[in-house]
Amino acid sequence: MIAKLAWKNIWFKPLNTILSVILLTSSVAIITTLILVEKQFEEKFTKNIDGVDLVMGAQGSPLQLILSSVYHVDAPTGNISYDSAKVWMQHPFVEKAIPLAFGDNYRGFKILGTTADYLEKYEAKIADGKIFENNFEVVLGSEIAQKLSLSVGDEFYGSHGDAAEGHVHEEYAYKVVGIAAPTGKVVDNLILCTIPSVWQMHGDHGSTESENPAHGEEGHVHVEGDDQDHNHHHDLTLDEPGMEITAVLLKFRNKMGIVTWPRIIAQNTKMQVASPALEVNRLFSLFGIGIQALQYLAYGIMLISGISIFIALYNTLKERKNEFALLRVNGAKRMQLMQLVLIESLLLCIVGFIFGTILGRVSILWISASSEQDFKMSFNPYEFLWDKEGVLFLLTIGVGVVAALIPAIKAYKLNISKTLANA
Repeated sequence: MIAKLAWKNIWFKPLNTILSVILLTSSVAIITTLILVEKQFEEKFTKNIDGVDLVMGAQGSPLQLILSSVYHVDAPTGNISYDSAKVWMQHPFVEKAIPLAFGDNYRGFKILGTTADYLEKYEAKIADGKIFENNFEVVLGSEIAQKLSLSVGDEFYGSHGDAAEGHVHEEYAYKVVGIAAPTGKVVDNLILCTIPSVWQMHGDHGSTESENPAHGEEGHVHVEGDDQDHNHHHDLTLDEPGMEITAVLLKFRNKMGIVTWPRIIAQNTKMQVASPALEVNRLFSLFGIGIQALQYLAYGIMLISGISIFIALYNTLKERKNEFALLRVNGAKRMQLMQLVLIESLLLCIVGFIFGTILGRVSILWISASSEQDFKMSFNPYEFLWDKEGVLFLLTIGVGVVAALIPAIKAYKLNISKTLANA
């Protein structure tokens, strides 16, 4: 009965109620979005660096090297000699080395030259077909197969560089021989082939686009001489001399290599090695500053919404003194009047929390669609973090209780005879 009366009372002045709900909804939506994005962002970034101690590549920005080689969301720093890289890949300290050669793309999805170890590293089992063995055979990530409706046996032509609208290479057709099972990792959005496929697609020499400005993308394996013969005169292999790759993912047998190699490689070669863990932590610290600033903004909005609820309840209390006095005359107890005011405030907070949670997940859908298009990274809007969102709910309820405290005490102390005498 009290709850029903409280619900009708909060809509007595709908403008005040709507304003309070909008403010509370906004703050809850912002905090919910930040909680989910931060958690899933860190989770996805952390999962993708498992089993990678260092990344070896061309000199430049270490963060750029990690983002391009591990997460495939940035341009590479350049190319490195495969012959030089092999010397270090075969070092006794190295447990596993996975070479990467960036090729072209198909409808915006990267074509990556690598070895079967890449699929093993991401625990991507073949769901349909087989693993690539020959040049121009490809294994599709699960997301690509689903989005592009490709299946085993289909053929397609790659486009030059990273842009979907780039020049189409019609010299060789890629053939789908396998589709990987979903992993929730970066491999789901990649097209994998042999490294010699990338070399052969761009000619039989080792010069790169970084040496030939006319061709553009740095770190994209390419050769000079567009007029050369691209017929299938012979298939290249990993033993070809003078070829280049983009980067190498390294896993070490012990910690000594992780500690010493950054200095040794920098001093003795024209390459660099970067630590994914170190660079990702650096990225999270920068990312965390923005998250924290937005959280402070959201808590500020929540504080304003609490003040709004307090003002609305306090002002309506003055106008409802006679109503409360009549309720007391008809048998209502002081505690019931106090409960009525508290329930009104709590109803506003619960409505604001529900709408805020829904709006936050709608914004996650929008962010996910945008990030999936640009970075091939999606977020799950249906995940509920009971620990953090439960605390947010309690915080929202706390705001409602504090906002209603003074009006509720005034309702409790209401003088019936004085109020009715002045009516």
